[in-house]
Amino acid sequence: MGNKLYVGNLPFSATDESLREMFGQAGQVESARIITDRDTGRSKGFGFVEMSTQQEATAAISKFNGTELDGRSLTVNEARPMTPREGGGGRGDGGGRGGNRGGGRQRW
Repeated sequence: MGNKLYVGNLPFSATDESLREMFGQAGQVESARIITDRDTGRSKGFGFVEMSTQQEATAAISKFNGTELDGRSLTVNEARPMTPREGGGGRGDGGGRGGNRGGGRQRW
């Protein structure tokens, strides 16, 4: 198990600092970050906390998983590595290949 934790179902009022303060009750927090939408800057309702040792991470999971914060039951577990995203281009055809955009007949 690693030292990095996933924290889900966070209230939108939570901040990086409040997350750091809360998890500081279980040990030394190396980093605490709430993930935000890049367009609006609003919290996505989850974040990551990195504890200094594996023992502190385990203690934080035991202490905070299922705990209520502002009426929301937190999900705290070991963070998994991000999986690579599939596809590309977002057009459904495997990418933008262009094509003939002029009307009529092509002349070579």
